[in-house]
Amino acid sequence: MKPVETPLADRVHVTRSRANPGGATFEGRPFRERKPKWLKVPAPGSPAYRKLKKSIADDNLHTVCEEANCPNIGECWERGTATFMILGDVCTRRCGFCNVQTGVPTWNDPLEPLRVASQVKKMSLKHAVITSVDRDDLPDYGAGAFVGVVRSIRMMAPECKIELLTPDFRGQEMPLAKVVHERPDVFNHNVETVPRLYPKARRGSNFLRSARVLEMAKEMGGEHVVTKSGLMVGLGEDFDEMAETFKILRAHKVQILTIGQYLRPTEKHLPVVRYWHPDEFDRLRDAAYEIGFESVAAGPLVRSSYHADESAREVAERRAA
Repeated sequence: MKPVETPLADRVHVTRSRANPGGATFEGRPFRERKPKWLKVPAPGSPAYRKLKKSIADDNLHTVCEEANCPNIGECWERGTATFMILGDVCTRRCGFCNVQTGVPTWNDPLEPLRVASQVKKMSLKHAVITSVDRDDLPDYGAGAFVGVVRSIRMMAPECKIELLTPDFRGQEMPLAKVVHERPDVFNHNVETVPRLYPKARRGSNFLRSARVLEMAKEMGGEHVVTKSGLMVGLGEDFDEMAETFKILRAHKVQILTIGQYLRPTEKHLPVVRYWHPDEFDRLRDAAYEIGFESVAAGPLVRSSYHADESAREVAERRAA
């Protein structure tokens, strides 16, 4: 007897939904409601922005500024800064808040590190931020590509400071060691949200694994490497949970912290539970400094790479004082 085939709709894996991970339903604010006035930013479009956009596209490069719909793209690009995203634009994970597309990556370009370095030189950057999609499909999880970019920038733009914003490498020490061995000026790995919300927002990731990656990076790099991480608010956490998360990150030797408001990219992503007021970000910043962070950037529009050069400079000045 021929088996009865299950309709396609019934075979769709419910855990693939970003807004409803595991089939669960999460309450939040309506997607199309008017946002608070402190989240309003001018639309990008200046001559400097258009010139940089064309230059990056001509070199067949990706930026997290574009892929993640960063609200600061106009300001940062007009300042001549950008965060390059290597290893393609398809991620092997599916975080509920992230606008980067997910699927099976096919990107494999051995010349990408040289093209990134060429763009860094062309832009005369003093501080370059390099990030990537998660590449759990690769044997080294993409560590070799980070190594190639660092070496290429050091060769073509030796005066430029380098900040790496990496995935968690599945917590494996060898890929992490390869990257830290290159002595980036800043090693950044975002934990994104408080531990309680990981099953909701970061399925496939683990908070303590991410914290351990940051601690290992500091242990491997010592004084040569500054560690950094970032958090979002707006997914249902409260102030006490944030403060407790700060303590965990400091215990894992994180030196720089960024805190920003989660903004829902599309209706298919997790809803915003609430918008935190700018005054609340001031409280979070003060609490983080009190715990012992060396630099803290907190505000509704703050993102991990926002004014990254200033955060690194603050750490250097505090140490020199």
